[in-house]
Amino acid sequence: MEQYKQEFIEFMVESEVLKFGDFTLKSGRKSPFFMNAGAYVTGSQLHRLGRYYARAIHDSFGLDFDVVFGPAYKGIPLSVITTMALNELYGVEVRYCSNRKEAKDHGDAGILLGSDLRDGDRVVMVEDVTTSGKSIEETHPILKSQADVDVKGLMVSLNRMEVGKGGKMSALDEVRDRYGFPTAAIVTMEEVTEYLLNRECRGRVVIDDAVKAALDAYYEEYGVR
Repeated sequence: MEQYKQEFIEFMVESEVLKFGDFTLKSGRKSPFFMNAGAYVTGSQLHRLGRYYARAIHDSFGLDFDVVFGPAYKGIPLSVITTMALNELYGVEVRYCSNRKEAKDHGDAGILLGSDLRDGDRVVMVEDVTTSGKSIEETHPILKSQADVDVKGLMVSLNRMEVGKGGKMSALDEVRDRYGFPTAAIVTMEEVTEYLLNRECRGRVVIDDAVKAALDAYYEEYGVR
């Protein structure tokens, strides 16, 4: 596993973005782990997060694109910090764009925040995590209605590796198959579990044998087979 991925796993735990215990998800599933990207709140955390996204996008999709698009709401800051990090790390100048939940009818009217979209723009989308593909289902038509853009890929921070709505493949793979563009994650839960198992992080072990057993049971029921 690449060094920056190991650092990102520790970063999620240190920032209390990734937690282990007993959680009830929006879907109603009982999960032994929970991720909340809204817990990244400081300048240094957001700076680091943008750099991790930029590294992963570089490795997965390259740098031959024009726009970083983040679906509202959590995708808005992600698109901004990723755009900044791409410039900082690689010297590329790309634009950021996000959607509004409701179209604005005055001033800079419209459905988009940040840059306008232009015919021929190559777009990379960024999200925190994809569990059902709902946000992509809502925002992909917005992208295509604004201009004839080419989506080069979707990058999320964590691939939960659970079956999506179809019950046969992960939510990320469902998005890939439905819309025809590649999807990737900075890290997968398999990588997280392998790296953190019985390893101290901030002076404590967050995945011990008991947590590992709970994760195994969860993925036996909900994991991609």
